[in-house]
Amino acid sequence: MPGVAFTIILFVIVLIILPGVRVVRQFERGVVFTLGKFTGVRNPGLQVVIPYLQTMTRVDVRSTPIDVPKQEVITKDNVTVGVDAIVYFRVLDPSKALLETTNYVYATTNFAQAALRDITGNFELDELLSKRDEISVQIKEIVDKETDKWGIDIENVKLQNIELPGDMKRAMAKQAEAERERRAAIIAADGEKSAAQAVSEAAALLARTPGGIQIRTLQTLEKISNDPSQKTVIVLPNGAEKLAQHLH
Repeated sequence: MPGVAFTIILFVIVLIILPGVRVVRQFERGVVFTLGKFTGVRNPGLQVVIPYLQTMTRVDVRSTPIDVPKQEVITKDNVTVGVDAIVYFRVLDPSKALLETTNYVYATTNFAQAALRDITGNFELDELLSKRDEISVQIKEIVDKETDKWGIDIENVKLQNIELPGDMKRAMAKQAEAERERRAAIIAADGEKSAAQAVSEAAALLARTPGGIQIRTLQTLEKISNDPSQKTVIVLPNGAEKLAQHLH
C-alpha cells in the first residue's frame, strides 16, 4: 500500500508540475503574471510557473521589420505623392511592451504612419527625392522618442518608394529625353569641330608641302576614273594640268 500511495502522490505532483513547465527560446523573454499581477521576466531556458496561479507570455526580442503602408502626402510645394517606408524595431523591455500598450507592433506601425505624413509634408518634392536619408533620420527620432515608453527601440527607418503623379512622371520623362538630346547634339558638334580642325590642319600641311595639293587632286581623279559611269567636272589648280598629262 505505501508503494501505491507514493505512486499516486508522484502522479499527482507530475500532473501539477508538467502544465507549469515552459521553454523560453534564446530570442524570447517570458513575462510572468501571478494572479494577474506582473511578477517578473524570465530568461531563455526551461522555466516553471505555478499552474492556475501564474501565466507567462513570451515576447520576441529580435530586430523586427514592419512595413509602413503607402501614405498620400502633400509636399510643401503642393504636389501629391505616395510614400511608404520600412521600420526596424527591437523590444528592449518586454514588460513595458505588454503593460503599456495592447499591441506594441500595431501601435508602432500607426505612429510611424503619422510621423511619415508629418515629416514628408514639410519638404518640397525635389528635397523629398534628394534627401531621403535626412528625412528617414527625422522620422526615426520622432518615432523612437514616442515608443520609448513602450520599451521599444527604433533601430532604423528607410523610405522605400516615392510615387509621383502620372502627369509629373511624363513631364520628367520629357525633360530627361530633352537632356539626352542636348547632350547628343553637344557630342555631335564636338565631333564635327574635331573633324573640321583635322581637315584644316591637313589642308595647311598640304599647302606647305611642294606639290602636295596637286598630288592629292590626282589621287582623287584616279579614284573617280575607276567608275566610268560617273562624269565629274573638276577645276584643276595651277600646274595640275601638266601632271595630269603624265598620267596618260
